[in-house]
Amino acid sequence: MVPDVSTGSSTPGLINYLFGKGRRDEHTDPHIVAAWDMAGAPDPGRDPTATYTQLARRLDHHVDLRTRELGGKQPPQHVWHCPVRTAPGDRYLTDAEWAEVARRIVAATGIAPEGDDKACRWIAVRHADDHIHIMATTVRADGRRPRTNRDGWRAQRECREIEAEFGLRRLKSGDLTAPRTPTGAERAKAERQGREETAREWLREQAYAVAAAVRTIDEYFTVLRSLGIQVRPRVGPETGEVTGYSLAAPSDTANGEPVWYGGSKLAPDLSYNRLCERLPTQTLVDHPQQVADPVEPWHRAEAAIRHTHAVLDSSDDAVAQGYLNAFGDALHNVALATNGRRRTELQAAAQMFNRARRSAIRADHQAAIALRGAAKELAYATHDPGGLAIALLFAALHVTRAAAKWHEQRGHEQQAAAAEEAFRHLQTGYQQAAQPVLADLARRAPRATTASRFEQDLRIALPDHADRVLSDPAWPALTTTLARAETAGHNPRRLLAEVAARRELDTADRPAEVLNWRITVQPNRRAQATRSRITRNTTPVAPTPQPTSTPTTVSERPAERGRRR
Repeated sequence: MVPDVSTGSSTPGLINYLFGKGRRDEHTDPHIVAAWDMAGAPDPGRDPTATYTQLARRLDHHVDLRTRELGGKQPPQHVWHCPVRTAPGDRYLTDAEWAEVARRIVAATGIAPEGDDKACRWIAVRHADDHIHIMATTVRADGRRPRTNRDGWRAQRECREIEAEFGLRRLKSGDLTAPRTPTGAERAKAERQGREETAREWLREQAYAVAAAVRTIDEYFTVLRSLGIQVRPRVGPETGEVTGYSLAAPSDTANGEPVWYGGSKLAPDLSYNRLCERLPTQTLVDHPQQVADPVEPWHRAEAAIRHTHAVLDSSDDAVAQGYLNAFGDALHNVALATNGRRRTELQAAAQMFNRARRSAIRADHQAAIALRGAAKELAYATHDPGGLAIALLFAALHVTRAAAKWHEQRGHEQQAAAAEEAFRHLQTGYQQAAQPVLADLARRAPRATTASRFEQDLRIALPDHADRVLSDPAWPALTTTLARAETAGHNPRRLLAEVAARRELDTADRPAEVLNWRITVQPNRRAQATRSRITRNTTPVAPTPQPTSTPTTVSERPAERGRRR
Protein backbone atom coordinates (compact mmCIF):
# COMPACT_ATOMS: atom_id res chain seq x y z
CA MET A 1 0.00 0.00 0.00
CA VAL A 2 1.60 3.22 -1.19
CA PRO A 3 0.72 6.73 0.13
CA ASP A 4 1.95 9.82 -1.73
CA VAL A 5 1.56 13.08 0.20
CA SER A 6 1.61 16.45 -1.56
CA THR A 7 0.17 19.94 -1.07
CA GLY A 8 -1.52 22.49 -3.29
CA SER A 9 -3.49 25.72 -3.23
CA SER A 10 -6.75 25.01 -5.10
CA THR A 11 -9.54 23.08 -3.41
CA PRO A 12 -11.98 23.44 -6.36
CA GLY A 13 -9.34 22.25 -8.81
CA LEU A 14 -8.66 19.06 -6.87
CA ILE A 15 -12.38 18.39 -6.36
CA ASN A 16 -13.01 18.79 -10.07
CA TYR A 17 -10.26 16.29 -10.80
CA LEU A 18 -11.45 13.75 -8.23
CA PHE A 19 -15.06 13.71 -9.45
CA GLY A 20 -14.30 14.25 -13.13
CA LYS A 21 -13.73 11.65 -15.83
CA GLY A 22 -9.96 11.68 -15.47
CA ARG A 23 -7.34 12.48 -18.08
CA ARG A 24 -8.15 9.30 -20.01
CA ASP A 25 -11.71 8.63 -18.78
CA GLU A 26 -10.27 6.25 -16.19
CA HIS A 27 -12.41 7.54 -13.28
CA THR A 28 -15.35 5.16 -12.91
CA ASP A 29 -18.04 5.72 -10.25
CA PRO A 30 -16.26 8.46 -8.24
CA HIS A 31 -17.79 8.76 -4.75
CA ILE A 32 -16.90 9.63 -1.16
CA VAL A 33 -16.11 6.64 1.08
CA ALA A 34 -15.19 8.61 4.23
CA ALA A 35 -15.14 12.20 5.46
CA TRP A 36 -14.76 14.33 8.56
CA ASP A 37 -18.58 14.19 8.75
CA MET A 38 -20.39 11.99 6.26
CA ALA A 39 -23.65 13.78 6.94
CA GLY A 40 -22.14 17.19 6.27
CA ALA A 41 -20.15 16.30 3.15
CA PRO A 42 -22.29 16.44 -0.03
CA ASP A 43 -21.21 13.73 -2.44
CA PRO A 44 -21.23 14.80 -6.12
CA GLY A 45 -21.09 11.14 -7.08
CA ARG A 46 -24.09 10.02 -5.02
CA ASP A 47 -26.78 12.73 -5.26
CA PRO A 48 -28.91 12.39 -8.42
CA THR A 49 -31.12 15.38 -7.53
CA ALA A 50 -28.53 18.09 -8.14
CA THR A 51 -26.08 18.88 -10.88
CA TYR A 52 -22.40 18.03 -10.50
CA THR A 53 -21.38 21.69 -10.58
CA GLN A 54 -23.72 22.63 -7.73
CA LEU A 55 -22.51 19.77 -5.58
CA ALA A 56 -18.86 20.48 -6.29
CA ARG A 57 -19.37 24.07 -5.17
CA ARG A 58 -21.16 22.93 -2.02
CA LEU A 59 -18.42 20.43 -1.24
CA ASP A 60 -15.77 23.08 -1.83
CA HIS A 61 -17.62 25.40 0.55
CA HIS A 62 -17.86 22.80 3.31
CA VAL A 63 -14.31 21.51 3.07
CA ASP A 64 -12.80 24.99 2.87
CA LEU A 65 -15.10 26.51 5.50
CA ARG A 66 -12.35 27.01 8.06
CA THR A 67 -10.23 28.80 5.49
CA ARG A 68 -13.07 31.22 4.72
CA GLU A 69 -13.52 31.90 8.43
CA LEU A 70 -10.03 33.38 8.48
CA GLY A 71 -11.40 36.45 6.73
CA GLY A 72 -10.00 35.79 3.28
CA LYS A 73 -6.42 35.23 4.53
CA GLN A 74 -5.90 31.95 2.74
CA PRO A 75 -2.73 30.25 3.96
CA PRO A 76 -0.27 29.04 1.32
CA GLN A 77 -0.42 25.42 0.11
CA HIS A 78 -3.42 24.74 2.35
CA VAL A 79 -4.73 21.79 0.31
CA TRP A 80 -3.38 18.45 1.56
CA HIS A 81 -3.60 15.54 -0.89
CA CYS A 82 -2.69 11.88 -0.32
CA PRO A 83 -3.53 9.16 -2.84
CA VAL A 84 -3.29 5.69 -1.27
CA ARG A 85 -2.90 2.74 -3.64
CA THR A 86 -2.76 -1.00 -3.08
CA ALA A 87 0.08 -2.99 -4.63
CA PRO A 88 -0.43 -4.97 -7.86
CA GLY A 89 -1.95 -8.35 -7.01
CA ASP A 90 -3.58 -7.22 -3.77
CA ARG A 91 -7.16 -8.25 -3.09
CA TYR A 92 -10.16 -5.98 -3.67
CA LEU A 93 -10.98 -3.67 -0.76
CA THR A 94 -14.57 -2.69 -0.03
CA ASP A 95 -15.69 0.91 0.51
CA ALA A 96 -15.89 0.23 4.25
CA GLU A 97 -12.30 -1.03 4.29
CA TRP A 98 -11.08 1.99 2.31
CA ALA A 99 -12.95 4.23 4.76
CA GLU A 100 -11.01 2.69 7.65
CA VAL A 101 -7.76 3.17 5.71
CA ALA A 102 -8.57 6.85 5.19
CA ARG A 103 -9.46 7.46 8.85
CA ARG A 104 -6.24 5.83 10.00
CA ILE A 105 -4.10 7.82 7.54
CA VAL A 106 -5.53 11.22 8.52
CA ALA A 107 -5.12 10.32 12.20
CA ALA A 108 -1.54 9.12 11.79
CA THR A 109 -0.43 12.17 9.77
CA GLY A 110 -1.92 14.75 12.16
CA ILE A 111 -4.66 15.93 9.78
CA ALA A 112 -7.45 14.59 12.00
CA PRO A 113 -6.19 12.90 15.17
CA GLU A 114 -8.69 10.52 16.69
CA GLY A 115 -11.06 12.26 19.12
CA ASP A 116 -10.01 15.80 18.07
CA ASP A 117 -13.24 17.73 17.43
CA LYS A 118 -11.31 20.73 16.08
CA ALA A 119 -9.37 18.77 13.49
CA CYS A 120 -9.12 19.64 9.80
CA ARG A 121 -11.95 18.80 7.42
CA TRP A 122 -11.21 16.05 4.94
CA ILE A 123 -12.79 13.65 2.47
CA ALA A 124 -11.70 10.37 0.87
CA VAL A 125 -12.80 9.79 -2.73
CA ARG A 126 -12.74 6.47 -4.54
CA HIS A 127 -12.91 6.37 -8.33
CA ALA A 128 -11.07 3.10 -9.04
CA ASP A 129 -10.74 -0.36 -7.53
CA ASP A 130 -7.16 -0.03 -6.31
CA HIS A 131 -6.89 3.41 -4.73
CA ILE A 132 -8.49 6.37 -2.98
CA HIS A 133 -7.61 10.06 -2.78
CA ILE A 134 -7.64 11.80 0.60
CA MET A 135 -8.07 15.58 0.44
CA ALA A 136 -8.00 17.96 3.40
CA THR A 137 -7.82 21.65 4.17
CA THR A 138 -4.96 22.26 6.59
CA VAL A 139 -6.78 24.76 8.79
CA ARG A 140 -8.27 23.55 12.06
CA ALA A 141 -11.52 24.77 13.62
CA ASP A 142 -9.49 26.85 16.10
CA GLY A 143 -7.68 28.58 13.22
CA ARG A 144 -4.34 26.82 13.80
CA ARG A 145 -2.45 24.72 11.27
CA PRO A 146 -2.13 20.98 11.98
CA ARG A 147 1.20 19.44 12.92
CA THR A 148 2.00 17.49 9.78
CA ASN A 149 5.79 17.30 10.00
CA ARG A 150 7.06 14.05 8.47
CA ASP A 151 3.53 13.29 7.34
CA GLY A 152 4.74 11.21 4.39
CA TRP A 153 6.84 9.01 6.66
CA ARG A 154 4.01 8.62 9.17
CA ALA A 155 1.58 7.70 6.38
CA GLN A 156 4.03 5.03 5.20
CA ARG A 157 4.41 3.63 8.71
CA GLU A 158 0.62 3.41 9.13
CA CYS A 159 0.32 1.68 5.75
CA ARG A 160 2.75 -1.00 6.89
CA GLU A 161 0.45 -1.78 9.84
CA ILE A 162 -2.64 -1.73 7.62
CA GLU A 163 -1.00 -4.18 5.21
CA ALA A 164 -0.38 -6.64 8.03
CA GLU A 165 -3.91 -6.37 9.42
CA PHE A 166 -5.67 -6.47 6.04
CA GLY A 167 -3.58 -9.33 4.65
CA LEU A 168 -2.07 -7.21 1.86
CA ARG A 169 1.35 -7.38 0.26
CA ARG A 170 3.97 -6.07 2.68
CA LEU A 171 5.91 -3.26 1.02
CA LYS A 172 9.19 -1.74 2.17
CA SER A 173 9.26 1.32 4.38
CA GLY A 174 11.26 4.30 3.17
CA ASP A 175 13.42 6.87 4.97
CA LEU A 176 12.61 9.95 2.86
CA THR A 177 15.68 9.42 0.66
CA ALA A 178 13.83 7.87 -2.28
CA PRO A 179 13.58 9.93 -5.49
CA ARG A 180 10.26 11.37 -6.47
CA THR A 181 8.09 9.01 -8.44
CA PRO A 182 6.67 10.22 -11.77
CA THR A 183 3.18 11.67 -11.56
CA GLY A 184 0.22 10.16 -13.37
CA ALA A 185 0.39 13.00 -15.88
CA GLU A 186 4.06 12.26 -16.59
CA ARG A 187 3.30 8.58 -17.15
CA ALA A 188 0.39 9.38 -19.43
CA LYS A 189 2.60 11.74 -21.43
CA ALA A 190 5.25 9.03 -21.83
CA GLU A 191 2.60 6.58 -23.05
CA ARG A 192 1.33 9.05 -25.62
CA GLN A 193 4.86 9.56 -26.90
CA GLY A 194 5.52 5.81 -27.03
CA ARG A 195 8.25 5.88 -24.37
CA GLU A 196 8.74 3.21 -21.71
CA GLU A 197 10.03 5.68 -19.13
CA THR A 198 9.08 9.24 -18.23
CA ALA A 199 11.30 12.24 -18.85
CA ARG A 200 12.00 12.45 -15.11
CA GLU A 201 13.23 8.83 -14.99
CA TRP A 202 15.31 9.19 -18.15
CA LEU A 203 16.99 12.35 -16.88
CA ARG A 204 17.73 10.72 -13.54
CA GLU A 205 19.53 7.76 -15.10
CA GLN A 206 21.49 9.97 -17.49
CA ALA A 207 22.55 12.23 -14.62
CA TYR A 208 23.73 9.28 -12.52
CA ALA A 209 25.70 7.75 -15.38
CA VAL A 210 27.37 11.05 -16.27
CA ALA A 211 28.20 11.91 -12.63
CA ALA A 212 29.85 8.49 -12.29
CA ALA A 213 32.21 9.10 -15.21
CA VAL A 214 33.20 12.79 -14.98
CA ARG A 215 35.80 14.35 -12.71
CA THR A 216 34.41 17.88 -12.18
CA ILE A 217 31.10 19.69 -11.93
CA ASP A 218 31.89 21.69 -15.08
CA GLU A 219 32.53 18.46 -16.97
CA TYR A 220 29.25 17.09 -15.62
CA PHE A 221 27.28 19.94 -17.21
CA THR A 222 29.32 19.76 -20.43
CA VAL A 223 28.65 16.05 -20.95
CA LEU A 224 24.95 16.45 -20.17
CA ARG A 225 24.68 19.15 -22.86
CA SER A 226 26.49 16.89 -25.32
CA LEU A 227 23.68 14.36 -24.82
CA GLY A 228 21.11 16.95 -25.91
CA ILE A 229 19.98 17.67 -22.35
CA GLN A 230 19.29 21.31 -21.58
CA VAL A 231 21.05 22.61 -18.46
CA ARG A 232 19.92 25.69 -16.53
CA PRO A 233 22.28 26.62 -13.65
CA ARG A 234 20.84 28.60 -10.75
CA VAL A 235 23.08 31.51 -9.79
CA GLY A 236 23.04 33.32 -6.45
CA PRO A 237 22.02 36.99 -6.84
CA GLU A 238 24.73 38.33 -4.54
CA THR A 239 27.71 36.04 -5.03
CA GLY A 240 27.15 35.16 -8.69
CA GLU A 241 28.11 31.57 -7.89
CA VAL A 242 26.17 28.51 -9.01
CA THR A 243 23.88 27.27 -6.22
CA GLY A 244 21.81 24.71 -8.11
CA TYR A 245 20.71 23.51 -11.51
CA SER A 246 17.77 22.13 -13.49
CA LEU A 247 17.65 19.75 -16.45
CA ALA A 248 15.21 19.36 -19.33
CA ALA A 249 15.02 16.35 -21.62
CA PRO A 250 15.14 16.81 -25.40
CA SER A 251 11.70 17.40 -26.91
CA ASP A 252 10.03 17.36 -23.49
CA THR A 253 7.94 20.53 -23.57
CA ALA A 254 4.70 21.94 -22.21
CA ASN A 255 3.06 24.83 -24.05
CA GLY A 256 6.19 25.09 -26.16
CA GLU A 257 8.52 25.52 -23.17
CA PRO A 258 11.01 22.97 -21.76
CA VAL A 259 9.90 21.03 -18.68
CA TRP A 260 12.59 21.56 -16.05
CA TYR A 261 13.53 19.23 -13.20
CA GLY A 262 15.82 20.40 -10.42
CA GLY A 263 18.71 18.10 -9.56
CA SER A 264 17.35 17.39 -6.07
CA LYS A 265 13.93 16.65 -7.59
CA LEU A 266 15.50 13.89 -9.69
CA ALA A 267 17.20 12.29 -6.67
CA PRO A 268 18.47 13.63 -3.33
CA ASP A 269 22.13 12.87 -4.15
CA LEU A 270 21.90 14.60 -7.53
CA SER A 271 21.47 18.02 -5.94
CA TYR A 272 24.22 20.54 -6.66
CA ASN A 273 25.51 20.50 -3.07
CA ARG A 274 25.66 16.71 -2.93
CA LEU A 275 27.48 16.55 -6.27
CA CYS A 276 30.02 19.09 -5.05
CA GLU A 277 30.82 16.78 -2.13
CA ARG A 278 32.00 14.16 -4.65
CA LEU A 279 33.17 16.29 -7.58
CA PRO A 280 35.44 19.35 -7.44
CA THR A 281 34.30 22.46 -9.28
CA GLN A 282 37.49 22.45 -11.37
CA THR A 283 40.30 20.06 -12.20
CA LEU A 284 43.39 20.70 -10.06
CA VAL A 285 45.51 17.97 -11.64
CA ASP A 286 45.58 16.98 -15.29
CA HIS A 287 44.51 13.34 -15.09
CA PRO A 288 45.28 11.41 -18.27
CA GLN A 289 42.29 9.66 -19.75
CA GLN A 290 44.50 7.02 -21.35
CA VAL A 291 47.09 4.99 -19.45
CA ALA A 292 50.12 3.16 -20.82
CA ASP A 293 48.86 -0.19 -19.54
CA PRO A 294 45.21 -0.65 -20.58
CA VAL A 295 44.77 -3.50 -18.10
CA GLU A 296 45.86 -1.47 -15.08
CA PRO A 297 42.51 0.37 -14.58
CA TRP A 298 40.77 -3.00 -14.34
CA HIS A 299 43.30 -4.22 -11.78
CA ARG A 300 42.83 -1.11 -9.62
CA ALA A 301 39.05 -1.22 -9.89
CA GLU A 302 38.89 -4.92 -9.00
CA ALA A 303 41.10 -4.41 -5.95
CA ALA A 304 39.11 -1.36 -4.82
CA ILE A 305 35.78 -3.16 -5.24
CA ARG A 306 37.12 -6.20 -3.38
CA HIS A 307 38.23 -3.89 -0.55
CA THR A 308 34.68 -2.51 -0.32
CA HIS A 309 33.49 -5.88 0.99
CA ALA A 310 35.84 -5.58 3.98
CA VAL A 311 34.77 -1.97 4.57
CA LEU A 312 31.11 -2.98 4.87
CA ASP A 313 32.10 -5.51 7.52
CA SER A 314 34.30 -3.37 9.71
CA SER A 315 34.04 0.39 9.10
CA ASP A 316 31.71 2.92 10.69
CA ASP A 317 28.44 3.71 8.97
CA ALA A 318 29.51 7.02 7.42
CA VAL A 319 32.55 5.41 5.77
CA ALA A 320 30.51 2.43 4.59
CA GLN A 321 27.87 4.75 3.13
CA GLY A 322 30.59 6.64 1.27
CA TYR A 323 31.85 3.38 -0.22
CA LEU A 324 28.34 2.34 -1.26
CA ASN A 325 27.93 5.63 -3.10
CA ALA A 326 31.26 5.19 -4.88
CA PHE A 327 30.42 1.57 -5.64
CA GLY A 328 27.29 2.81 -7.39
CA ASP A 329 29.56 4.87 -9.67
CA ALA A 330 31.69 1.79 -10.29
CA LEU A 331 28.68 -0.23 -11.45
CA HIS A 332 27.75 2.45 -13.99
CA ASN A 333 31.28 2.55 -15.37
CA VAL A 334 31.68 -1.23 -15.45
CA ALA A 335 28.56 -1.36 -17.62
CA LEU A 336 29.96 1.43 -19.80
CA ALA A 337 33.27 -0.42 -20.30
CA THR A 338 31.65 -3.79 -20.98
CA ASN A 339 30.78 -5.14 -24.40
CA GLY A 340 28.38 -7.87 -25.42
CA ARG A 341 24.91 -8.85 -24.36
CA ARG A 342 25.73 -8.70 -20.66
CA ARG A 343 25.90 -4.90 -20.82
CA THR A 344 22.07 -4.68 -20.60
CA GLU A 345 22.03 -6.61 -17.32
CA LEU A 346 24.92 -4.58 -15.90
CA GLN A 347 23.16 -1.32 -16.77
CA ALA A 348 20.00 -2.58 -15.07
CA ALA A 349 22.05 -3.51 -12.01
CA ALA A 350 23.59 -0.03 -11.86
CA GLN A 351 20.18 1.62 -12.18
CA MET A 352 18.67 -0.54 -9.44
CA PHE A 353 21.63 0.14 -7.14
CA ASN A 354 21.00 3.87 -7.41
CA ARG A 355 18.36 3.39 -4.70
CA ALA A 356 20.76 1.33 -2.56
CA ARG A 357 23.62 3.83 -2.76
CA ARG A 358 22.04 6.38 -0.40
CA SER A 359 20.26 6.41 2.95
CA ALA A 360 19.65 8.83 5.80
CA ILE A 361 23.26 8.20 6.92
CA ARG A 362 25.50 11.04 5.76
CA ALA A 363 28.25 9.57 3.59
CA ASP A 364 31.96 10.15 4.16
CA HIS A 365 32.92 10.57 0.50
CA GLN A 366 36.59 11.28 1.22
CA ALA A 367 37.02 7.82 2.73
CA ALA A 368 36.10 6.22 -0.60
CA ILE A 369 38.19 8.47 -2.83
CA ALA A 370 40.38 5.57 -4.04
CA LEU A 371 37.37 3.51 -5.11
CA ARG A 372 35.77 6.49 -6.82
CA GLY A 373 39.00 7.29 -8.67
CA ALA A 374 39.42 3.70 -9.82
CA ALA A 375 35.81 3.64 -10.96
CA LYS A 376 36.27 6.77 -13.06
CA GLU A 377 39.28 5.27 -14.82
CA LEU A 378 37.02 2.47 -16.05
CA ALA A 379 34.89 5.04 -17.89
CA TYR A 380 37.84 5.54 -20.26
CA ALA A 381 38.93 1.89 -20.48
CA THR A 382 39.27 0.69 -24.07
CA HIS A 383 40.74 -2.76 -23.51
CA ASP A 384 38.68 -5.86 -22.66
CA PRO A 385 40.89 -7.82 -20.23
CA GLY A 386 38.88 -11.03 -20.50
CA GLY A 387 39.14 -13.03 -17.29
CA LEU A 388 40.11 -9.96 -15.28
CA ALA A 389 36.85 -8.24 -16.22
CA ILE A 390 34.90 -11.32 -15.10
CA ALA A 391 36.85 -11.40 -11.84
CA LEU A 392 35.81 -7.78 -11.31
CA LEU A 393 32.17 -8.71 -11.91
CA PHE A 394 32.56 -11.57 -9.43
CA ALA A 395 33.86 -9.16 -6.78
CA ALA A 396 31.06 -6.69 -7.52
CA LEU A 397 28.52 -9.49 -7.18
CA HIS A 398 29.62 -10.21 -3.62
CA VAL A 399 29.76 -6.52 -2.68
CA THR A 400 26.18 -6.07 -3.88
CA ARG A 401 24.98 -8.95 -1.71
CA ALA A 402 26.97 -7.53 1.23
CA ALA A 403 25.33 -4.13 0.63
CA ALA A 404 21.88 -5.73 0.86
CA LYS A 405 22.78 -7.30 4.21
CA TRP A 406 24.32 -4.05 5.47
CA HIS A 407 21.12 -2.12 4.73
CA GLU A 408 18.94 -4.89 6.16
CA GLN A 409 20.83 -4.82 9.45
CA ARG A 410 20.10 -1.09 9.74
CA GLY A 411 16.43 -1.28 8.84
CA HIS A 412 16.84 0.26 5.39
CA GLU A 413 14.15 -1.86 3.78
CA GLN A 414 13.90 -0.13 0.41
CA GLN A 415 17.66 0.02 -0.02
CA ALA A 416 18.06 -3.65 0.91
CA ALA A 417 15.39 -4.64 -1.61
CA ALA A 418 17.04 -2.50 -4.32
CA ALA A 419 20.44 -4.06 -3.63
CA GLU A 420 18.94 -7.55 -3.89
CA GLU A 421 17.36 -6.65 -7.24
CA ALA A 422 20.70 -5.22 -8.43
CA PHE A 423 22.34 -8.47 -7.30
CA ARG A 424 19.99 -10.52 -9.48
CA HIS A 425 20.77 -8.43 -12.57
CA LEU A 426 24.49 -8.53 -11.82
CA GLN A 427 24.36 -12.28 -11.30
CA THR A 428 22.77 -12.75 -14.71
CA GLY A 429 25.41 -10.54 -16.33
CA TYR A 430 28.19 -12.40 -14.53
CA GLN A 431 26.86 -15.80 -15.63
CA GLN A 432 26.61 -14.64 -19.23
CA ALA A 433 30.26 -13.61 -19.11
CA ALA A 434 31.69 -16.37 -16.91
CA GLN A 435 30.07 -19.56 -18.17
CA PRO A 436 31.75 -19.65 -21.60
CA VAL A 437 35.10 -18.68 -20.08
CA LEU A 438 34.91 -21.36 -17.37
CA ALA A 439 33.87 -23.92 -19.98
CA ASP A 440 36.86 -22.97 -22.13
CA LEU A 441 39.21 -23.20 -19.14
CA ALA A 442 37.82 -26.66 -18.35
CA ARG A 443 38.47 -27.78 -21.93
CA ARG A 444 42.08 -26.63 -21.60
CA ALA A 445 42.65 -28.46 -18.32
CA PRO A 446 46.24 -29.79 -17.92
CA ARG A 447 47.09 -33.47 -18.09
CA ALA A 448 46.08 -35.82 -15.27
CA THR A 449 49.49 -35.86 -13.57
CA THR A 450 49.55 -32.06 -13.33
CA ALA A 451 45.96 -31.94 -12.05
CA SER A 452 46.85 -34.58 -9.44
CA ARG A 453 49.80 -32.48 -8.31
CA PHE A 454 47.52 -29.45 -7.94
CA GLU A 455 45.11 -31.58 -5.90
CA GLN A 456 47.91 -32.43 -3.48
CA ASP A 457 48.87 -28.75 -3.26
CA LEU A 458 45.23 -27.93 -2.51
CA ARG A 459 44.96 -30.55 0.26
CA ILE A 460 48.12 -29.25 1.92
CA ALA A 461 47.30 -25.55 1.55
CA LEU A 462 43.57 -25.77 2.35
CA PRO A 463 42.87 -29.04 4.17
CA ASP A 464 39.51 -27.84 5.57
CA HIS A 465 38.15 -26.83 2.17
CA ALA A 466 39.80 -29.31 -0.19
CA ASP A 467 36.87 -31.72 -0.54
CA ARG A 468 34.40 -28.91 -1.31
CA VAL A 469 36.76 -27.37 -3.86
CA LEU A 470 37.34 -30.69 -5.61
CA SER A 471 33.60 -31.40 -5.83
CA ASP A 472 32.92 -27.96 -7.35
CA PRO A 473 32.20 -28.20 -11.13
CA ALA A 474 34.70 -25.36 -11.60
CA TRP A 475 37.65 -27.47 -10.37
CA PRO A 476 38.86 -28.37 -13.91
CA ALA A 477 38.84 -24.67 -14.81
CA LEU A 478 40.78 -23.90 -11.64
CA THR A 479 43.50 -26.38 -12.62
CA THR A 480 44.00 -24.51 -15.90
CA THR A 481 44.25 -21.21 -14.02
CA LEU A 482 46.76 -22.74 -11.59
CA ALA A 483 48.84 -23.99 -14.53
CA ARG A 484 48.88 -20.50 -16.04
CA ALA A 485 49.80 -18.98 -12.68
CA GLU A 486 52.67 -21.45 -12.31
CA THR A 487 53.92 -20.49 -15.77
CA ALA A 488 53.70 -16.82 -14.68
CA GLY A 489 56.07 -17.51 -11.77
CA HIS A 490 53.76 -18.41 -8.87
CA ASN A 491 54.10 -21.35 -6.51
CA PRO A 492 50.63 -23.04 -6.67
CA ARG A 493 50.62 -24.15 -3.04
CA ARG A 494 51.59 -20.75 -1.67
CA LEU A 495 49.25 -19.04 -4.12
CA LEU A 496 46.25 -21.11 -2.99
CA ALA A 497 46.96 -20.31 0.66
CA GLU A 498 47.44 -16.64 -0.14
CA VAL A 499 44.21 -16.11 -2.09
CA ALA A 500 42.18 -18.23 0.36
CA ALA A 501 43.32 -15.97 3.21
CA ARG A 502 41.76 -12.91 1.58
CA ARG A 503 38.34 -13.88 2.84
CA GLU A 504 36.74 -16.97 4.36
CA LEU A 505 35.50 -19.71 2.06
CA ASP A 506 32.98 -21.30 4.42
CA THR A 507 30.03 -19.37 2.99
CA ALA A 508 31.06 -19.75 -0.65
CA ASP A 509 28.68 -21.93 -2.67
CA ARG A 510 31.30 -22.46 -5.40
CA PRO A 511 34.71 -22.33 -3.66
CA ALA A 512 36.67 -23.45 -6.76
CA GLU A 513 35.06 -20.62 -8.74
CA VAL A 514 35.97 -18.17 -5.98
CA LEU A 515 39.61 -19.30 -5.99
CA ASN A 516 39.74 -19.24 -9.77
CA TRP A 517 38.85 -15.53 -10.01
CA ARG A 518 41.04 -14.58 -7.07
CA ILE A 519 44.00 -16.18 -8.80
CA THR A 520 43.08 -14.61 -12.14
CA VAL A 521 43.80 -11.10 -10.84
CA GLN A 522 47.24 -12.02 -9.49
CA PRO A 523 50.06 -10.19 -11.32
CA ASN A 524 52.50 -11.99 -13.60
CA ARG A 525 55.61 -12.36 -11.46
CA ARG A 526 57.95 -13.14 -14.35
CA ALA A 527 56.88 -9.94 -16.12
CA GLN A 528 57.33 -7.99 -12.87
CA ALA A 529 60.84 -9.37 -12.44
CA THR A 530 61.72 -8.45 -16.01
CA ARG A 531 60.52 -4.88 -15.53
CA SER A 532 62.43 -4.67 -12.24
CA ARG A 533 65.72 -5.70 -13.92
CA ILE A 534 65.16 -3.15 -16.70
CA THR A 535 64.59 -0.44 -14.10
CA ARG A 536 67.73 -1.31 -12.10
CA ASN A 537 69.91 -1.34 -15.23
CA THR A 538 68.68 2.02 -16.46
CA THR A 539 70.94 5.02 -15.73
CA PRO A 540 68.82 7.69 -14.00
CA VAL A 541 70.11 10.57 -16.10
CA ALA A 542 66.77 11.40 -17.70
CA PRO A 543 63.23 10.10 -17.22
CA THR A 544 62.83 6.79 -18.99
CA PRO A 545 59.68 6.46 -21.08
CA GLN A 546 57.27 3.73 -20.06
CA PRO A 547 57.44 0.55 -22.13
CA THR A 548 54.76 0.38 -24.77
CA SER A 549 54.23 -3.36 -24.43
CA THR A 550 51.60 -4.33 -21.89
CA PRO A 551 52.53 -6.74 -19.10
CA THR A 552 50.79 -10.07 -19.37
CA THR A 553 48.30 -10.92 -16.62
CA VAL A 554 47.75 -14.42 -15.35
CA SER A 555 44.55 -14.65 -17.36
CA GLU A 556 46.36 -13.77 -20.59
CA ARG A 557 49.01 -16.50 -20.44
CA PRO A 558 48.46 -19.46 -22.77
CA ALA A 559 47.11 -22.56 -21.08
CA GLU A 560 49.49 -25.39 -20.35
CA ARG A 561 48.83 -27.97 -23.01
CA GLY A 562 51.17 -30.67 -21.75
CA ARG A 563 49.23 -33.57 -23.32
CA ARG A 564 51.46 -36.20 -24.88
CA ARG A 565 50.17 -38.60 -27.43
